[in-house]
Amino acid sequence: MTPLALVMLLVATVGSEERVIVAFGDSLTAGLGVPADQAYPALLAAKLKAEGYPYRVINAGVSGDTTAGGLRRLDWALRLAPEIVIVELGINDALRGQDLATVRANLDQIVARFQASGVRVLIAGMKLPPNYGLRYTNEFQRLYEDVAKQRRAALMPFFLDGVGGNPRLNQPDGIHPTAEGYRIIVDRLWPYLRPLLP
Repeated sequence: MTPLALVMLLVATVGSEERVIVAFGDSLTAGLGVPADQAYPALLAAKLKAEGYPYRVINAGVSGDTTAGGLRRLDWALRLAPEIVIVELGINDALRGQDLATVRANLDQIVARFQASGVRVLIAGMKLPPNYGLRYTNEFQRLYEDVAKQRRAALMPFFLDGVGGNPRLNQPDGIHPTAEGYRIIVDRLWPYLRPLLP
């Protein structure tokens, strides 16, 4: 093989490599209660392929995970060499009544460390039911906005937009989406992700 042919082969190989998006979150990302191919990361991968984007989406969702847990496995996520990370964490912290200043600091550190490695970050915000009190629920929602603004990261204000609270789109526990619910999530997520794609 001539040197020119070898260079052309290497260029073709690099150009055909799939880029990586890591879906980094808790059970809502993991897809608790639905088949793996119906969780949002798999559905997002199918949408990317249909739209002509050569990305592989890695489901890095861990049921029950918190922002502290996310920090502990961040190095592992970075070893996946993602171009983009969708961070969906924090709701388990809040449901346990954790101090929101700590939750915010953890989320901020997660985003900052991804960005320091050149990763584009999309933060998926969450909301609490009103029975947690107006002050706590408002502060919780605002922490996503604050981190996104401070880190200049993309923000989807509410990950469960159009799905949360709808019995038809959620499993019997009223928390985790059905496959149909996840399809809606991907559609609502797309306008926030699309600007991050080259």
